Amino acid sequence: MRTVTSFLKKPQGLLVLSLVLVIFGSLFAGMFNTSFYSVKVKEIKFQADHGTLSGLLYMPKGAGADDKRPVIITTHGYLNTKEMQDAPAIEMSRRGYIVLALDMYDHGDSRWSAPIPVKDMFGTFWIYSQFDAAKYIYNQDFTKKDDKGNAYVAVSGHSMGGFSTLLAMYMDEMTSLQTGHRMIYTGISVGADYSYAAAVAPQDQLQAAFGSRTVGMIAGKYDEFFFNKSDEEKTAAEKAIKGTVMRKDFAATTSGKAFLGLAADAQRAETDKFTEVQSGDLMVDGKVVRPSQTGQHIMYTPNQTHPWNHFSPTTTGHLIDFYAHAFNGVTSPNQTNVNLGSGNQIWWAKEAFNFVALIGFFLMIVPLITLLLRLPLLRKAATSEIATVSAAVSGKQKTMYWLAIAFSTLIPAILFPTLMDKSADGLNVLRVIALILLIASVLGAVIGFVMAGSKKNDFAASRRLKNIGVGSVLLAVVSLVMWIVFNYASKIVVTGTYFNEPTTNQIVYWALVSALIMILVTFAFHYFSKKDAGTRFSDYGISLNVGTILASLATAVVAVVIGYALLFAMQAIFGTDFRIWTFAVRTFEQAHFVTALRYAPLFLIYYFVSAVALNANTRGKRGGMFLAIVLNVGGLVLWMLAQYGKDFITGVALYPGQALNGILLFALVPCLIIAAVYARKLFEKTNNVWLAAFVNTLLFTMVTVANTVLFWNLV
Repeated sequence: MRTVTSFLKKPQGLLVLSLVLVIFGSLFAGMFNTSFYSVKVKEIKFQADHGTLSGLLYMPKGAGADDKRPVIITTHGYLNTKEMQDAPAIEMSRRGYIVLALDMYDHGDSRWSAPIPVKDMFGTFWIYSQFDAAKYIYNQDFTKKDDKGNAYVAVSGHSMGGFSTLLAMYMDEMTSLQTGHRMIYTGISVGADYSYAAAVAPQDQLQAAFGSRTVGMIAGKYDEFFFNKSDEEKTAAEKAIKGTVMRKDFAATTSGKAFLGLAADAQRAETDKFTEVQSGDLMVDGKVVRPSQTGQHIMYTPNQTHPWNHFSPTTTGHLIDFYAHAFNGVTSPNQTNVNLGSGNQIWWAKEAFNFVALIGFFLMIVPLITLLLRLPLLRKAATSEIATVSAAVSGKQKTMYWLAIAFSTLIPAILFPTLMDKSADGLNVLRVIALILLIASVLGAVIGFVMAGSKKNDFAASRRLKNIGVGSVLLAVVSLVMWIVFNYASKIVVTGTYFNEPTTNQIVYWALVSALIMILVTFAFHYFSKKDAGTRFSDYGISLNVGTILASLATAVVAVVIGYALLFAMQAIFGTDFRIWTFAVRTFEQAHFVTALRYAPLFLIYYFVSAVALNANTRGKRGGMFLAIVLNVGGLVLWMLAQYGKDFITGVALYPGQALNGILLFALVPCLIIAAVYARKLFEKTNNVWLAAFVNTLLFTMVTVANTVLFWNLV
């Protein structure tokens, strides 16, 4: 036992352990993904009407041209990819259905073909993706149809995928008026109401297009975006709330009641029950083109937030029950397990083993780098040991230190809503603060240098005042940069042909401002306190040796390439990547790589400054690693707790208008936690910040870029 423990403490041992976790996790994740090899899962790409669509095709054993089956097309929302549909894909394929987990256009590995004007970028992928996929599935020889050519195909999607689902049924119905058959038999949306889809057709016509189909909706009561009351339904107090992050009850709204066939003045509609609903007449240019039909509708209202839908046995159970009812009597005679109850779920095991592989992946980086640093060309990344940045000694110094820690932890979170949205009111305040800091710094520089000149006979006092002068000059420069960043926010990292990921642009802007704040605090403490205590520039680990910088970059590149090579290998062998819920390390394509190169220099600023600040303030301190993590994400974690805690307790979030930004934190926070650990651990290996900065930049830029919408052909 001692031998094993001793081995695991060595980099070779940790590397072996990490590889075991990656392989073990991937193996078992693949087993559950394929329902113990009873389902063949393969990635497919096909040309569709508006570009190339990609998806994971789940084909149960025996299904095919000789045993046609109902097909379920399921897709993700705005920020995600096909892998986020693991739960319905696994559960329905193990019940014998063929499933296509779809990447919508410009997500994952799917691409829209035509140039997209920036102003139209949100009016492309979700409108056409599901219907284009349905047309492809309709023409496959494994798709079951009736003798009139109507296909037994279901469409389903989360969030914007839900809008795509609603529009797919509408487009299919309009097309069927010409062809005489339907390509879509049933559909259920998750985390989506009619708000976006109404841009194409009003709710009454979207519902008319349902016709005789069985249609469902999953409407979470704490959904950050949708299922809101109309302005006419809101009370004065509800109208005063500026945002949508609050408790909802879609079955009690006019829109929800209409979906379930009730008038606006009816009582709250009954949920979790199939109801016969008249679709209403389908109209074109004011004329009836198809009279009303009767179909069955159902609404589920779980106590969940928007992203919670993805990771929920409850929501997955609702989907299983819905499909069992909708496809009752039309399944293949050879379809096994079709009657498995909704409580019989295994998708969570696949997610658990994905998580094991994810842990192994991140555990691998430090020991791998430790071994790489032994190579002749890479060992230059490590420099000689340096002194720890001087710690606070007096009570006053300690008080100032902890106040600075609290400020540095909380201020990026306090400014988070303003910076992510580039809020005009908030930026105006920050612009004024930056200007005040600039003026104060200039005055400090003048006073410092003038008084230093008057203390020529007192060397210690003169040096101290010169430090104040130099520090004030640097603070003035940083304050000026901050003013520029706030004043010209609308022109910094703007979505377009170069920076083509809207949510990544938001994160980059927040990261740049956070870096400037860290620089401001670090300069202030260094020149007003630590420099007098003997701290040198080199103590921060900022080596200016070109060989050290290049060796650090080379080491980081080699380590990240090896890590991603392992990811690609695991996906090729087992068909899975490394993930837990919304946080994922996934494979990428050329467009992702090019996009990551564009964002990397900006993220490098943040991760470099972060590595300096974390090590300067936590190295050599008891509990330093925990303190580093708190510095990186403590404020954001408190923000999330306050945001959602208030929502669950009172029914209205702390920031009701922060719907999308709050969701982004579910993946950003884990990135920053791991980045803090790497910043400390890699500094211990090299005595400088360069390697940690490069590793965090390369790794987390790619993680960020590959997991969100990428408009690769904006014009």
